[in-house]
Amino acid sequence: MVQFLSVLVVSACSILLISANRHTSPYPVYPLGISYLKTYLERTISGIRVDTADCNLLTDEELAERIRTLAPRYIGVSLRNVDGANSLDRRGFLPEYKALIDVIRAASDAPLIIGGAGFSIYPQAFMRELGADYGIHGEGEGPLAELIGALERGETGADIPAVYTRDGRTGNRCTENGSAGNEYTENGSAGNKCTENGRTENGPAGNGRTGNGRRSYLPAIEVEFEPELTGYYWKRSGMLNIQTKRGCPYECIYCSYPHIDGRCVRTMDPEIIAENILRAKRDYGINYLFFTDSVFNIRPEYNVRLAETLIRRGTNVAWGAYFSPRGIDAEQMRLFRASGLTHIEFGTESFCDRTLEAYGKRFTFGDVVRASRLALDNGVYYAHFLILGGYGDTREHVRETIENSRRLEYTVMFPYAGMRIYPHTRLAELAAREGVIGPDDDLLAPAYYIAPDFDLEEARSAAAATGKAWVFPDDPQSALVDTLRLKRNKKGPLWEYLRKP
Repeated sequence: MVQFLSVLVVSACSILLISANRHTSPYPVYPLGISYLKTYLERTISGIRVDTADCNLLTDEELAERIRTLAPRYIGVSLRNVDGANSLDRRGFLPEYKALIDVIRAASDAPLIIGGAGFSIYPQAFMRELGADYGIHGEGEGPLAELIGALERGETGADIPAVYTRDGRTGNRCTENGSAGNEYTENGSAGNKCTENGRTENGPAGNGRTGNGRRSYLPAIEVEFEPELTGYYWKRSGMLNIQTKRGCPYECIYCSYPHIDGRCVRTMDPEIIAENILRAKRDYGINYLFFTDSVFNIRPEYNVRLAETLIRRGTNVAWGAYFSPRGIDAEQMRLFRASGLTHIEFGTESFCDRTLEAYGKRFTFGDVVRASRLALDNGVYYAHFLILGGYGDTREHVRETIENSRRLEYTVMFPYAGMRIYPHTRLAELAAREGVIGPDDDLLAPAYYIAPDFDLEEARSAAAATGKAWVFPDDPQSALVDTLRLKRNKKGPLWEYLRKP
């Protein structure tokens, strides 16, 4: 394995990585981030002990006891979500996180480091609200290893890009958007064209970073699943998660992912992915995985190599992923199916071309129909996730979306009402311009853009009239799905049991 960093520290150095997420709807999600961190730290820092704790498995009292027993030198907390992104349930998770930090601080005076996708959307606000000692924006493996090495040497870590300190920012290389000077900018690049492996066209930077500031270690990164976590999530969600790439080049107006992880797509070594899958299958009997890439089919050539590798290595594990309806052809679909693909969750958002354009999507409803047919013809279950009443949507457009659903066979539609407004997005700019939010709103409290003439109850009634499977966020959880997952040991998302002709 190619290592980005090798730091020699005393054998007494230890860190406890805590997953703060307790959001379990529609099913609990394996805290993949802390497993990637643990694997990377153990393989790059000599002598470190890395332990984990998951708030879905532990009460506050049990967590405090684990902290006191382990007595870690450092504590890292991963904030996966800031809220449920559901306008029908507008609870934010900040109060829960504050309470959790109080528990941690009462049990230990170790330096507290926070990170994760949720933190990366609001780094300065979370540093202020939670009083952490350090924070890490974006992917954390390399920066966390650098930070621990610096602290062990008696340094402050103040010059490490993407690292926040208690006073707000570190070093003069860090900018407001959470990136570091000209090493990586808001759009994920640094003036050079990013290639598939995450390097620039003129080759890797001499400082071990790619031209977009992301780490050159990424292709070789591995993950080992934790026994305690695997047992819980395998039983309750029927799947584990793994990544194949990071970064997203798309320009959906509502999405914060490019700010979190950059626009440059960085791919992981297919051989290492296959090896990680085979290890999970051998050690834990895992036969279903979900690829958590923001969009799986961003890099068609890479995806072909990945599928071919899974087939050649004989992984024989079923898998699902988030897909865009754009650019899928019959040959690719057959190959993906042969490699184990059983479920596609399309980030479709609308079945109306005018709304798709307003949302910043790069496909049409015609693409949606073709992709759906390819999935159906190849025996792949598929669902569509939609946003009704977002920016640029209208009552007329919503009616068109619902009517067009009649053209899709044997699928499930999961509609959300309105768009969650996140900072550093085009939607935030548009919402501020229209006065939906104030110019200084930090958006920590969940705020939504809902089209002025959107009528949720009208949409419900029209959707029901189609005879198709429409599942709104506040619809009761299917007892059938729960029975299949927990009592009959069925694996995967299981929403296919809700579909209708």
